[in-house]
Amino acid sequence: MIDSATTRSMHLIGGRRVQVRDLMDAGLLRPKSALQFVRKRVGETHHAEVTDAGWIRLQPDGPEFPTPSRAAMVASGMRAVDGWLAWTVVETGRSLDTLRQDLLDRAVSVAATVEDGAEEALTQRVHERLREARKRADADQPEEFSVRELISLWGAKGRGDQIIRIEADLANHGLVTHPSFRKVTLDAIVRLIAVPADAEEEVEAPTSTTVISPPEEAEIADDAIGLTVGNLPSALGGINSVEPGATFDEAITKMLLNDHSQLAVLNGKRNLRGAVTWQSIAHARHLKTDAKLSEAIEQDVSDVRYDKELIDALPELQRSGFVFVRNENNEVAGIVTTADVVHAYGEMAMPFFQIGEVDRNLRRIIARNFDLDEVQSFCNRKVSSFDELTMGEYRRVLENPGNWTKLGWPLDRSVLIERLDEIRKIRNDVMHFNPDPPPEGTVEMLRKLNSLLRRYGDQA
Repeated sequence: MIDSATTRSMHLIGGRRVQVRDLMDAGLLRPKSALQFVRKRVGETHHAEVTDAGWIRLQPDGPEFPTPSRAAMVASGMRAVDGWLAWTVVETGRSLDTLRQDLLDRAVSVAATVEDGAEEALTQRVHERLREARKRADADQPEEFSVRELISLWGAKGRGDQIIRIEADLANHGLVTHPSFRKVTLDAIVRLIAVPADAEEEVEAPTSTTVISPPEEAEIADDAIGLTVGNLPSALGGINSVEPGATFDEAITKMLLNDHSQLAVLNGKRNLRGAVTWQSIAHARHLKTDAKLSEAIEQDVSDVRYDKELIDALPELQRSGFVFVRNENNEVAGIVTTADVVHAYGEMAMPFFQIGEVDRNLRRIIARNFDLDEVQSFCNRKVSSFDELTMGEYRRVLENPGNWTKLGWPLDRSVLIERLDEIRKIRNDVMHFNPDPPPEGTVEMLRKLNSLLRRYGDQA
């Protein structure tokens, strides 16, 4: 017989993130259990206790925290700690992470025996794949994927589809991607790694600002992430450069062959010495006909990390027209120009405008053909005007057979409703500023729908 706690835990696979309370509900952890976080390198041991509510209370008489990582970070004064690995149960010597893995294994096992279907098959496949990835990460042999390959494990084609589920599944297995799969392009390569319990001391960060956050802390930060510099294809797409002692001929040849307006001047992958541009070359040779390339180097150039939000880099892009981009290892790995930014925002803007037009057309059609009281019955909330209607409510109004008959359109209702459902999914990605470009043909599909809605809507 399946106990109710195990049944409740089954939705964690492919759902939300595991919490300490879930371990307690499954009988894997008791209230008042004593925890310890041993930091061997510095000779410190921090103590805590599990509360009745499933929080972590620092001892003696310390504050309470909802997540193990936050409790470990405050106890140690460190910037990044995976509390699931850090805290062990004093009585058994087992980490919270191993208890979490027991819970996941149990939930998948039970799901496989009591349910059947595509969703359960996906759940089990993801769990087994990530469990293997965790073993390899623990053995310091992390798997590498393109972002596209990684999210395809969940059947997703873009990061607007199942993004919350993907992050929850990774976190539940104690995994993060490096670099963050949300901050680079779909074709960028990421590694699945497990953050060490004592992350600040055991992870050698390339720069003082580089921190690999534990999964549950990354969740808090990632919720607010917009389009990052690394989401642009050129940001980490490789860099053409010259050394400080190069010649004009070498620089000019590279610029002509690659159709570049500027080149990085590097003394090693991390040491950016400046840039040469067509303008700086012309200026140096104008001042001195026998000038050397070193005299054409612009030293006042900017470089940013790949995970910097693009909007924060715009002032520098406006000033100089380009910025160099550093990868997760602090290497200069690409360049972003104003042209790249115009293209990126253009890809986002066109579907945005077209979806706005779809919204206006549908609202106008419904307002012309139905009373607000009629429409209200298809809404799960109180609406006081047609302007308050959502895309889902438009769909529910139009898919009703009686309403469709009232329109009198010589069109197939089911086909149009299916298209509206496709548009709803696209709208969710666009309105949440999904960093991935829309699927090919999206703009044209939106244009055709708007054309149809205008043609038949105007006949009302």
